[in-house]
Amino acid sequence: MVATVQRKRIEILVDNPLIPKIISYVKQVDISGWSVIKIASGGGRDGRWQQDEVSGAAAKSLVLMIANEEKAGQLTDVLAPLLDSHSLLLTVANVEVVRGDRF
Repeated sequence: MVATVQRKRIEILVDNPLIPKIISYVKQVDISGWSVIKIASGGGRDGRWQQDEVSGAAAKSLVLMIANEEKAGQLTDVLAPLLDSHSLLLTVANVEVVRGDRF
C-alpha cells in the first residue's frame, strides 16, 4: 500500500475580484500551489445567488489548496480579518495525501 501523510485541505469561497488578494496571502505564507474553480451558483444565509454573465457582479470562485498544518494556520490567521468584511467562506479539513513532501 502507498504511504500517505496528513495535510490540510483549504477552501476559500470568494468573489472573483478578490482572487488576486487571496492569492497574495497564499504566497505570503509560502503555500506553493493552488487552484481556482469557478462556481456557477449557490445559496447561503443571504439567499441564493447566480453568476451574471453580463456584469459578473455575483461571480464567485473556490480557491483550493493543500498545505501542512503550520502554513494552513498561518493562512487562517491572515484571512481572519477578511471573513466578515469580504463575506469569505473558509474551510480547513484534514486530508491524506500521497507525496506529502510536495505540501
